[in-house]
Amino acid sequence: MNPQTLMIQGTTSDAGKTTLVAGLCRLLYQQRKKVVPFKPQNMALNSAVTIDGGEIGRAQAVQAQACNLEPHIDMNPVLLKPNTDTGAQVIIHGQAREEKDAWGYHAFKAKAMPYVLESYRRLSTQYDYIIVEGAGSPAEINLRDNDIANMGFAEEVDCPVILVADIDRGGVFAHIVGTLALLSNSERERVKGVVINRFRGDVTLLEPGIEWLEAEIGIPVLGVLPYLHGLHLEAEDAIAQQQHIDNAEIKVVIPLLPRISNHTDFDPLRLHPQVDCQFIPPGGTIPPADLIIIPGSKSVRHDLAWLHEQGWDSAIARHLRYGGKVLGICGGYQMLGQSIHDPNGIEGEAGSSSGLNYLDLETTLENEKVLCHTNGHLQLNGAAISGYEIHMGRTQGPALNNPAIILGDGQRDGAISTDNQIIGCYLHGLFETASACDALLEWVEMTGTQSLDYHQMREDGINRLAESMAQHLDIDKLIQIMAD
Repeated sequence: MNPQTLMIQGTTSDAGKTTLVAGLCRLLYQQRKKVVPFKPQNMALNSAVTIDGGEIGRAQAVQAQACNLEPHIDMNPVLLKPNTDTGAQVIIHGQAREEKDAWGYHAFKAKAMPYVLESYRRLSTQYDYIIVEGAGSPAEINLRDNDIANMGFAEEVDCPVILVADIDRGGVFAHIVGTLALLSNSERERVKGVVINRFRGDVTLLEPGIEWLEAEIGIPVLGVLPYLHGLHLEAEDAIAQQQHIDNAEIKVVIPLLPRISNHTDFDPLRLHPQVDCQFIPPGGTIPPADLIIIPGSKSVRHDLAWLHEQGWDSAIARHLRYGGKVLGICGGYQMLGQSIHDPNGIEGEAGSSSGLNYLDLETTLENEKVLCHTNGHLQLNGAAISGYEIHMGRTQGPALNNPAIILGDGQRDGAISTDNQIIGCYLHGLFETASACDALLEWVEMTGTQSLDYHQMREDGINRLAESMAQHLDIDKLIQIMAD
C-alpha cells in the first residue's frame, strides 16, 4: 500500500498544527477514508496510554479519536518528556529508553530516524491517508541537523507540506515569508499551500494581504480559518487560558508545578459551569478554596521542594484546618505521603525527600514505568470510574488499607484519610467519567452536580473544527495535493 501523506508544519509553536491535523482526520474519516494521525517527534508532558501498552503525546490521542481509532504507539514513535530545563526522558515506541540532555538528544536524532520510519511504514500498510504533524517550526535552523520532526522527515518520505500560521498573534505575513526564506530550495518546493489560522473579523479585509502574499511566495493560500470561540481540544502542553466564574458553587485551586504533567486531567473541571478552577502560577497568591489539587509531576521531588518554597505546604495545612479538601493525583498523591525515595536517580539526583505527611505511605521510584488503562469504582459512593496510569513509583503503607478506588481486577489504588478530607490516587482522567466527577464534587460538598459528558464534548469540538475547515478551506485542493 502506498498511502497518501500530508504533513502540517507551523511557522511557530501553537500555530494550529494539532487542530488542523485533527480536523483533517475527522473530515477524511467522515468521507469513509482509512486515515491515521502521525507525529514523528513530540515534546510534551501531557501524554496518553495506548491500546498496546505504550505512551504517546496526548494530542495524538485526540487526533486518533478524530479518526475513530484507539491510540497506538506508532502514531507518535518518539516522545520527549522534559524533567529539567535541559534534559528529558526519551520514549521510543511507547517505552522509556533513557534520559538525555539537550546535546545528547541532538546527537541521538540520527539514531531515532529509523524508529520513526519503522512506525511510518507500519502505518503505511494499514491506512490510505497519513496526516502528519510537525513540531515547533521548520525554520529553527539550530535544530535542523538530523531533523526528524519537520522537513527532515518530509524529505525522507517525500511528502508534501502545508504551512499553518496564527494571525491572532500578529505578524502573520512576516511569519510565513520568513519561514519560507529560511528553508532550503528543496524544502521550499515541498510546501504546497498555506493556511492562516485564528482570524477574527471580516475576511474580506484580509484579501489584499493574501493577494500580495501569494504573489510574493508563489504558493496558494488554501484558506483562512476563523477564531473558534469556546472550542475545546486538549492541549499538547500549554496551559489553556483560564476564566473566572463569579457564581461558581465551589472553587478549586491547583499549583502550577514547574514539571506539571497531564494537566488535561482538570479540563472537565475548568469547563464545568458550577466550578471555578484556577491554576496558581509561581509567586501567585493562594486564594481560599474548597478543594486544593496537587497534580502529577515529571520530577516529583523537585516539584515537592518547589511547593515548600512557594508556601503551598503552609497553605494546605491552613486549608485543612478550615475544613477544606485535598486531592493528590499521581505525583501529587506521592507528595501527600511520608517520603519519596529515588535510589537510582531516575528523576534527578539520587536520594530521598520527606513528603507532606498527610497519608501514612511512602513511595519508591523504580526503573519500570507503569502504563495501563483501568477502570473501577470510587470508594466514596461506589461511582464507576475509568482512566489511566503513568508513573514510575511504587507506593506502600497502612494508608492503602482505606483505598480511594477498587479497580476492576480487585486491586486497590490510592487512599482516603481517616478524617475524609484527603484523597490520593494514581488514576489520571478521573474527572472524565461523569459519575466519578459528580462523586468527587459531592465529596467537596457541592450539591446538585451536573457534570459534563467529557468524551462527547471532545467529539463536539472535533466535529465543530471539521465543519469550520470544510467551510473555510479548499479541501478538494488539499486532497489533490496529497494525490499528486
